Amino acid sequence: MPDEDLPYDLESRVIDDHHQAIKLWLRMLACATRVESVVRNRLRSEFATTLPRFDLLAQLERKPAGLTMGELSQHLMVTGGNVTGVTDQLEAEGMVKRTPHPHDRRAFSVQLTPAGKRQFRRMAAVHEQWMIELFAGWSAEEKSQVYALLAGLKKHLGGIDAAPAKRSKTKKEMT
Repeated sequence: MPDEDLPYDLESRVIDDHHQAIKLWLRMLACATRVESVVRNRLRSEFATTLPRFDLLAQLERKPAGLTMGELSQHLMVTGGNVTGVTDQLEAEGMVKRTPHPHDRRAFSVQLTPAGKRQFRRMAAVHEQWMIELFAGWSAEEKSQVYALLAGLKKHLGGIDAAPAKRSKTKKEMT
């Protein structure tokens, strides 16, 4: 059952009869949603930016040679239209630049500008402190345990096809 002293969230849907897997999923989702909400609010208030913009800058910081719009879309797991809109804004602000792709005349490579690198590094340092604060409720050992457990879950999930699972027949359908 969800903690009664916490504000309403997705986990408040849990009832005692729910399977443990449902309870775990909703607890993980509630925690991830709260962390994301804090980060979104802090990015907006402290840097006048959004999480999608921060994420796009982070991808480019990891790839100094740049990424195409398609690669950005894949890395960020969003549509090309979303990437184009965010890139247009960041380019207008001088944070990123588009250059012709060296191997594909139809594509552009997006890179951080020096101003974009400086701004992202400032944001990333502050973001790291937020993460430290948000996970301070766990000891170093607990963080290591959760990290290892989630690694096992991630590996298991990697072996599961994303296609819809075949529905098991009910007893009535088998007769």
